[in-house]
Amino acid sequence: MKEHRAICMQGLVPLIFSSGLLFFGMFLAKGIPLLFPFVILAAILGFKGLFIVGPNEARVLTFFGKYIGTVRESGFWFANPLAGKQTISLKVNNFQSPQLKVNDAQGNPIEIGAVIVWRVVDTAKALFEVQNYREFIHIQCETALRHLASHYPYEPHTPDEIALRSHQAEVATKLRTEVQERAALAGIEIIETQLSHLAYSPEIAQAMLRRQQAQAVIAARQMIVDGAVGMVEMALRKLEADGVVTFDNNSRAALVNNLMVTLVSEQHIQPVLSTAQVKG
Repeated sequence: MKEHRAICMQGLVPLIFSSGLLFFGMFLAKGIPLLFPFVILAAILGFKGLFIVGPNEARVLTFFGKYIGTVRESGFWFANPLAGKQTISLKVNNFQSPQLKVNDAQGNPIEIGAVIVWRVVDTAKALFEVQNYREFIHIQCETALRHLASHYPYEPHTPDEIALRSHQAEVATKLRTEVQERAALAGIEIIETQLSHLAYSPEIAQAMLRRQQAQAVIAARQMIVDGAVGMVEMALRKLEADGVVTFDNNSRAALVNNLMVTLVSEQHIQPVLSTAQVKG
């Protein structure tokens, strides 16, 4: 089933005509009483066919159980008086999912939530293809969010790995695609998706925090060691190039050891000066 425009017309002329029939029926009540019921019935049907469509609203028309079209244009309209006219909103809606507890791709329990921005684009599908399109989109959003979270790790383990915490834009785009595939059945367009909550579950949060701290310490120490090695290499090269001193293997090893201890140590290093006199 697909939405199409209903046959309708502007309601001003039918309103005037039905009002005229109503006044004409009053005169017939005395002159020709047999025609009075038919004229009044025609006037009532004329009034019954009038309806108003507000901004960002639509009226879905059904005639004896059959869908006959949708009126999207706001204004005062007249359509089949015997048709049912159901109002449906075309406004943009926000849906805040509850915080779901799921396992990520590594099996770690996490809490995740999302905000979904959506609107109805096909009124026929929204009303007739699903039981309740609002409840349908809420359930499908939660299902897609659970499915998505189970396919990505919380944190990246390799430089190019997509993770929930480090690639939220890519994850949101993937979530929008998944929800749109499910919501198309109900004639709903997914405008935007964003993760609103992301965290480890309380039972492993402290352990994961310690792991993150350990990883940060390792990365910092590696950077310090790499920098210290470069500084020692530069110092030795410059001392020898300038002819300040000539090192043998033992003295070179001793200098490298002292410099590395000084540069890498987290404590403040106190230099020890030798006061022994060299005997000639």
